[in-house]
Amino acid sequence: MDKRIKLIVTGAIILIAAGFAYMLTSSDTKTETNSSTSTRPPSSSNKPAQQTGSGSYVTYKEGIIEQTSGTKVLFFHAPWCPQCRDLEDSINSGTIPTGVTIIKVDYDSMRDLRKKYGVTIQTTLVRVSDNGELEKKYVAYDEPSLESLKRNLL
Repeated sequence: MDKRIKLIVTGAIILIAAGFAYMLTSSDTKTETNSSTSTRPPSSSNKPAQQTGSGSYVTYKEGIIEQTSGTKVLFFHAPWCPQCRDLEDSINSGTIPTGVTIIKVDYDSMRDLRKKYGVTIQTTLVRVSDNGELEKKYVAYDEPSLESLKRNLL
């Protein structure tokens, strides 16, 4: 019986350690996000994840709004959200208009940005000015597509 208890305790410790390790790797509290819980490969924070024509899709990093010219749209994305994944697929397979940069912001870790722009649900898109002020906001939850983004924000 002692052997069984040791085996059960050892198994429980391994499961707890594995769960803790998973939590550490999947919850990204940094400014940059990699969507580590997604099945898609993470995009580099320094390079566009998608670039078509002059439009681009990039991952948020500190200072990106001020460093980016043209129209800027923040996409509050959560890797666990099916609508977010659908919208991201649409962005990656579509044509981002010339002069538009869509900036993918991690919904879970970027609480300060969510608060600043009044974002309460993932799939929220926020068009911002050069100094980061909110110009227009749209929730694409019911219609997660690049076309709905274009129609409602651009």
